[in-house]
Amino acid sequence: KGRPRTLTEVSFQVPAGQMVAIVGPSGSGKTTLINLIARFYDPASGEVRVDGINIGDVSIESLRRQIGIVLQDNVLFSGTLEDNIKYGRPDATREQILDAARAANAIEFIDKLPDGFSTVVGERGSKLSGGQRQRVAIARAILKDPRILIFDEATSALDTQSERLIQQAMERLMKGRTTFVIAHRLSTIQMADMILVMEAGRLVESGRHDELVSRGGLYSKLHALQFQEPA
Repeated sequence: KGRPRTLTEVSFQVPAGQMVAIVGPSGSGKTTLINLIARFYDPASGEVRVDGINIGDVSIESLRRQIGIVLQDNVLFSGTLEDNIKYGRPDATREQILDAARAANAIEFIDKLPDGFSTVVGERGSKLSGGQRQRVAIARAILKDPRILIFDEATSALDTQSERLIQQAMERLMKGRTTFVIAHRLSTIQMADMILVMEAGRLVESGRHDELVSRGGLYSKLHALQFQEPA
């Protein structure tokens, strides 16, 4: 209602359990596409379906229970680490919280904190580093056990060690789940089952990494820019 149309003629199908990478220049519509999947707003026309059901026909609460989201700048609230991890699943046991923290590679830094899981993280998680906040967000998603995962630029702006730990945790979390990943660094998504290439609000290419590189289109150009190869 009043929002300018930012996506046009975008249509694709994803088999359950596959990893889908969404790439494209800044402003190409990557985040808009993710926002439609998570129903942060509804499409002006067309529809998004999960298991054949139009997500506009189910409650937002029901849909969001099935979705885990890890953002580049994850919003934590000013409570304890434990409260932040079990947000979305408040009935989780201590053992389940520990398991999630281990799987997210978060236990190593939590154990070094004087107050451990009782550490108060500060407003928006300000007492933690960016990599630590992301691992807490991944632990939260693991504990929630969603069917659909969304990673929005989840590996940018991190040091190499943090990125490695987060990449490992993401791989554990993605197993058996339908996953959408936005990443600026194409090296992190080369094993995706499907890559969607966005430009100016349109889906201009789709396929696997090798296919898209050999096709000589936008993805090939983005790849050449990042890896300093002649396009």
